[in-house]
Formats: sequence, structure tokens, C-alpha cells
Amino acid sequence: MILQRARYKVIVSSRFVDVQAAHVIAVARGATLLAGMGVAAWLDHLDRRVPNRHWIVWSQPVLLLWVLDLAVRGADTAVWLTLLLPWAYASGAVIGRPSLSDLRAGSKLDLAAVLAYLLALVGLVWGAQMHASVEPIDLVLWNLEGAQALWWELVAVTLVLVVIDLAWRLRLLHGGADAKALMWVAMLLPTWGAITWLSSDSTVVLALPPALSILLWGGLAFLLIPPTNLVRNALRGDLKGLGDLRHAFHAERMPLHAVKDAHVWMLSGVESGLDGVDRVVHRVRAPRRTPTEEALDDAIMALEALEVERVWVTRKVPLLVVLWPACVAALVLGDVAGLLFAPLV
Repeated sequence: MILQRARYKVIVSSRFVDVQAAHVIAVARGATLLAGMGVAAWLDHLDRRVPNRHWIVWSQPVLLLWVLDLAVRGADTAVWLTLLLPWAYASGAVIGRPSLSDLRAGSKLDLAAVLAYLLALVGLVWGAQMHASVEPIDLVLWNLEGAQALWWELVAVTLVLVVIDLAWRLRLLHGGADAKALMWVAMLLPTWGAITWLSSDSTVVLALPPALSILLWGGLAFLLIPPTNLVRNALRGDLKGLGDLRHAFHAERMPLHAVKDAHVWMLSGVESGLDGVDRVVHRVRAPRRTPTEEALDDAIMALEALEVERVWVTRKVPLLVVLWPACVAALVLGDVAGLLFAPLV
């Protein structure tokens, strides 16, 4: 009797774990997203760069969560092999692509990368034979289950990685860290189904992939910068006339001696008029190219000679700093495209 009760409890507990596994993985993904992007945003804020080591370290929990997800959802061998497809592609952004010279030199890392590419190709072809046959409407509405859904998720993630990579190569994304961050997010959150606490509305068929949606959330966050600057400049008393309104939305005043150590573009400078007299001018736009240290020193010395104490500057706001609150918005509100276009559906 005691053994029967113990066996019953074990079975119930096992079923409870199976039911809750998806929620546990989803919470772990959300926590990993906030932690990994938070550290990356802080590093980018301090040094304007995020080392590759950061992405290598934080890719480990992402891989673990993928393995758990595939195990819980019953992945077949083709899906397990296809798992290498997005990982092999994304690795090129961090460790580079294999080269013939390195392969001839016996580079173990490049040999492992080539093996991963080959196994991923086998998984892609094998999975296509098993799971690619699907009605377009089912693919749009994501009416897929089991191993078929997993295989299509991996293919979709790889396509998102290609889009992000092309955006970086075409200079639509200016920073390599920004592209790597979005790739990392795409690997961590393959679909909105990975965030189980968000309510799904079957009437909304337009949805961006989570990584691209977070990028759009970040773009909307940039819209908060102009009113924030206006209020801050007004409270500081830096709006001394109507002419200052040209800078009030995108710039701020800063002590001249603090410019060199800050991540800013200086808008103030000295120009000589036709009469040969040096005058202080305040440009509206930031320079297209960041001035060299020598040029910045010369500009500061020229302003000091005219006894200028405070100058107009515009801050260099890293995209990753804006993407962190965008991640919070995505985890709480879901896809921004769905929210924007929901009234039209």
C-alpha cells in the first residue's frame, strides 16, 4: 500500500513537471534575456564596445535552454541536427568563418565549424523531407506541432539571423555589437510561443520575430529622447532664448572641460568671419565623422581662448542601452507590430 502511494506520487509529480516545463523554460529565457542584455548594455555604455567573450559566455545558457526545449517537445534526429544550423551561422559573427588556409594549417576550431556546417546541412535536408510539407496558411498561423514545429522554428531563426547579418553588412545596423546582440536575442527567443505568459490572439496574424520586434521597440524608445532633453534643458536653465530651441530637443549644455572624457559630439566651435574675428558658433547637426583627438583638442583650446565655459553637445546613445528597456516591453506587452496593427485586423 505504501509503495503504491509512493508510486502514485511520483507519477503525479512527473506529469506536473512535464506540464510546467514549458513555463519554467520560458521564465528562464526571460531572465536570461534581461541579464544578458543588461550586462551588454552596461558594457556598451561604459566602453562603447562589447567583447566577443560576452556573447560566447551568454550563449551557453541559450544552448542549454534549446536542448531542454527540444527534449521536452520530442525532437527527432533531423531536428537535433538542424539545431546546428542557426548556431553555425551565428558563430561566424563571433569567431569568423572557416578559411582554407586555416583548415590546411589544421585549425581545430575551423575543422569543428566545418563539421557543424555539414551536420547542419544534413539536418536541413533530412528535416525538409520529413517536415517541410505544410500548407502555407498553417505556416502563417503557425498551426504546427511537435517535431515539425521545432524544425520550422530553427529554419525561421536562421532566416532572421541572415536578415540581421545583411542589415549589418549594408550598414543599416552600424555597430557589430548591435548585430550580435540581435542575433543572440533571435537564438534565445525563436518565437513568441517561447514566452508562455503572453496571451495569444488567434485573430492577429501579423507578428514580427521577437528579435526584430525588440529592435522596433528600441526605435520607439528613441522617440522619448527629444521630450526628455527638452524638459532637462528647461529645468537646468539652459534655454536662454528662442535660438536655443534648435538644440533643446537633441542636445544639452556641458562644461567644456568635461567634453573630452564624455561620449558626446561637440556642436559648439569657433569660426573666423569675413572680418577675421573669431566667433563661437553652435551647429545643429553632429559631424558625419567623429573628430580625431587632435582635432577635438584644437577645438577645445579655441573655445577656451574665447573664455567659453559651457558648450552644446549631443550624446552618443548606444543602441544596446535602448534595447534593454525594449526587452522589458517585449516581455510584458509582446509584439509591437501586433499592438500597432491590431486595430486594423
